Amino acid sequence: MRESASQSRLVLSIFFTCLLFVSGLGLSQVEAKDAAFDAFLDEIRVEAANKGVRPEFIAALDGLQPNPDVQRLAARQPEYVKPIWSYLTHLITDKRLSLGREKLLEEQAILAQLEEQYGVPRGILVAIWGVETNYGSNKGYFPVLQALATLGYQGKRAKFGRQQLLAALEILQTGDVKLEDFKGSWAGAMGHTQFIPTTYQGYAADGTGDGVRNIWTQPHDALASTANYLKVSGWKRGLPWGFEVRVPDDFDFALADLKRLEPAAFWRARGVQAYHGELGDELGDMAIFAPGGLRGPVFLVTVNFKALLRYNTAPAYALAVGHLSQRFTEAASFDRPWPMTDRPLLPEEISVLQNALNAAGYQAGEADGILGTSTRRAVRDYQRDANLVADGFATPGLLSHLGVR
Repeated sequence: MRESASQSRLVLSIFFTCLLFVSGLGLSQVEAKDAAFDAFLDEIRVEAANKGVRPEFIAALDGLQPNPDVQRLAARQPEYVKPIWSYLTHLITDKRLSLGREKLLEEQAILAQLEEQYGVPRGILVAIWGVETNYGSNKGYFPVLQALATLGYQGKRAKFGRQQLLAALEILQTGDVKLEDFKGSWAGAMGHTQFIPTTYQGYAADGTGDGVRNIWTQPHDALASTANYLKVSGWKRGLPWGFEVRVPDDFDFALADLKRLEPAAFWRARGVQAYHGELGDELGDMAIFAPGGLRGPVFLVTVNFKALLRYNTAPAYALAVGHLSQRFTEAASFDRPWPMTDRPLLPEEISVLQNALNAAGYQAGEADGILGTSTRRAVRDYQRDANLVADGFATPGLLSHLGVR
């Protein structure tokens, strides 16, 4: 019995020693992470001071800690991860349409003024307001400085976060916003129409005439800022963003590339027809956008679609804004239904697809699980070479064809 008790005490002693070692190791890792974040903030303090930010505003960095929710949300963005029809259904709801129509009436004076001044239709401005923050009801609750510091000190968005954090400190110094109101999205986008700090610095406008560009609590300033930014981004007065079209069954979907802008005559010669109206030469150069492939709606988009992409680089976002702006005054949805029975790939399946395409010599880009422009182009190239319909639409069947499923 004494020997058994002695053995038990020895086992317990070893257990607690290991536990203390592991705890100490975990603590040292936490301390190292905190030290790295603090060192990052010290660098920002020096850079901010060199940019002329005064100490009382640099002091707003004191006590900041990384926000794990920001890190988690940065890993996935719905405009890239969700099937496009799910993304559109989530954004273009009956309630959002109803509220948007109310805003068009309530704010018609300022909207008419902005439309005249900047050439951007009021429906587009209200649609961006609706998509970004549901007309100001969801402007984001993350403290901007903390969110940007979290992004800036490590990870893929470090360069972005660092740049935006320095700009945010400069904005705070202008007095346009108080620290307690300085909140936004996990990515540091701010106000009624979600400007990132550098975009705010370059393009925010005073829509009220009071000398302050307050996009956080003053929607007129936010709408004016959005109109100004779209104009600078190349919005052309009098042009639509785009419209749905018919394409022939033998259409070459290798031409469906947002970077390929061609005149209306080019598309007419290839059998492209508008569902409503004509493809007139006055529309300028346009590109084919086919996010659902041959079986889904197909769009011809103008340079104004590219201006929307300056606001948010996701084509699904630009389509959502354009379509919502139309639905404010038109009852009809899309003329051609989405291929909802063709299950899109999950993010992990997209990563497998990207690796397989890269291994086969097709340039799909980084295996990040996002079906972006490069991956769609690689899918089309593979489909073309494999004598499939080269529409860039990836389904589980494509994985089987590649031999990775």
